[in-house]
Amino acid sequence: MKKFFISFLGALAGIWFSLFLLTIGVFMVIGIAAASGSKSSSKEIKKGSYLALDLSTGVEDLGVKPDPMEIIQGNFDFPTALGDIVNAIDLAATDDKIEGITIEGLGYAGMAQIQAIGEALARFKAAAPEKWIYAYGDDYSLGSYYLAAKADSIFLNPIGMVDIHGVGMASLYFKDLLDKLGIDVQVVKVGTYKSAVEPFILNGMSEPAREQAQLYLDNIWKHFATSIAEGRGLTVDSIDAWANSYLMTRPAKECLAMKVVDRLAYRHEFDEALCSLTGVKKPEDLKAVSVTEYMRGKDLFKKGNGKGANIALLYACGEITDEEGDGIVGADLVPEILDLAEEDDIDGLVMYVNSGGGSAFASEQIWEALQEWKRITGKPFYVSMSDYAASGGYYISCGADRIYAQPTTLTGSIGIFGMIPNIQPMLNNKLGVHVSTVRSCPDGVIPNIMEPMSPGLRAAMQGYVDRGYDLFTKRCAEGRHMSQDSIKMIAEGRVWDGAEALRIGLVDELGGLDAALAGMAKKLNVESYTVKIYPEKEIKWYDAIIDASKDFKSSIVRSELGEAAPIYDAINRVKQMSVLQTRMEIEPIRL
Repeated sequence: MKKFFISFLGALAGIWFSLFLLTIGVFMVIGIAAASGSKSSSKEIKKGSYLALDLSTGVEDLGVKPDPMEIIQGNFDFPTALGDIVNAIDLAATDDKIEGITIEGLGYAGMAQIQAIGEALARFKAAAPEKWIYAYGDDYSLGSYYLAAKADSIFLNPIGMVDIHGVGMASLYFKDLLDKLGIDVQVVKVGTYKSAVEPFILNGMSEPAREQAQLYLDNIWKHFATSIAEGRGLTVDSIDAWANSYLMTRPAKECLAMKVVDRLAYRHEFDEALCSLTGVKKPEDLKAVSVTEYMRGKDLFKKGNGKGANIALLYACGEITDEEGDGIVGADLVPEILDLAEEDDIDGLVMYVNSGGGSAFASEQIWEALQEWKRITGKPFYVSMSDYAASGGYYISCGADRIYAQPTTLTGSIGIFGMIPNIQPMLNNKLGVHVSTVRSCPDGVIPNIMEPMSPGLRAAMQGYVDRGYDLFTKRCAEGRHMSQDSIKMIAEGRVWDGAEALRIGLVDELGGLDAALAGMAKKLNVESYTVKIYPEKEIKWYDAIIDASKDFKSSIVRSELGEAAPIYDAINRVKQMSVLQTRMEIEPIRL
């Protein structure tokens, strides 16, 4: 009887848990449908409308995978796709029903994404000088202020703040923690600047890592400061002075006096200013149109009548893995590329890359598939780099006929490494567990976490890594039409910003996706074209439920850990890494 009740309760728990996951899935589907709306119908845009650019929910390259925890908590404010934002701004410039643009808020967005939006705002002003751009904020970060500086007038809440302090980054280092746990991380690598392994073997940044970071951070800040100075009609020295004066602590009145902002206004006063600007009497009569509403029903990527050429736009975003993951999965992307080679109606390929790399094996497979696409089709292949196209992200890009990057793109990091944790000290000294082995072949050992590498194995592994590095630099040399020795001089795992990458020959032109598409159209000698997006993704209800069950535990753990979540993420990344990695460890740059 006791066993019966135990089995019964276990089955009952399983049923309840399944129903719980099903409920989550249903809510996810409803939420996704509510958030995305119907693409078949568009909101009627009335005369006197303006485009309300609210970026407070953040920016994503293409679509969003909903977070189960966010959905459970009733949050359906998903980030806006970068393509929607840029295209909405471009379309608004020639839409006689749109009188201007308001800019508010900025959630998470990468530097190159922010720059792409800023470039679109600059094009708007150049194409429609009679239209206006107003920015409003309770507080401005460097990223949101960079965009606000494109506006004709910047409004700040009378008790708000502007936080401009330059750019910087901070990394977590785990050596002491690993030592206390009795875990020795064994590293084999090529590249003096290949710093992705440093958090596991050092307690702080090495001098080569600091040197490269200082250069690209200085260059990125120079770009931001120059753009802000031009937008505000000031000198770069003035912007530098702001960054070095703890501007965020200054009262709003001082920001007004320093020409950081143009007007202090509470929200209702800003709305009243918009009323005067658009000729309506009351704020409730304002005709604000969101990006989602404006783009609904519109053909996102069509230039002119779209009949001149068909350009395939292949998105390659996230970590590069072999067979599974949420980013660039080699086992999925390779057949996608080869299938593209069979589509006769595709005239050119542009690959949008936003990746710090990952598996060396998957990177090589993707590189080879792209070369096969070029061989089969004989058609042009371009790359557009976003925030990151480093290490494996550069590997898969280097064979392109032409590479575009933003000045703030982080790229290069041409290097390779392997990390093999050794937990023997923890087993022996912390847990009192010992391992004894018997082998038929004394030297027939593969790296494992139960024992340290022997000198012979370490030498063999270093040779393995060296061959991987030689192949990586060879691929880069072939793609960039440079000698391998020349590539090795700028490789060594060093990260470069886009402007430096242009100078040393790793990229061909500075510009965003719009520049890459325009360049491809010029190469194809067409003025009109249609963009077809790949991979084609459809969110199905059962996929949502499966994804929810996979991500639920991770979401709960990360939510509970709070600021300690990066440690959890770092441990998971190491556990999932393949032996050889072409990876730049991505540390968020603080804007």
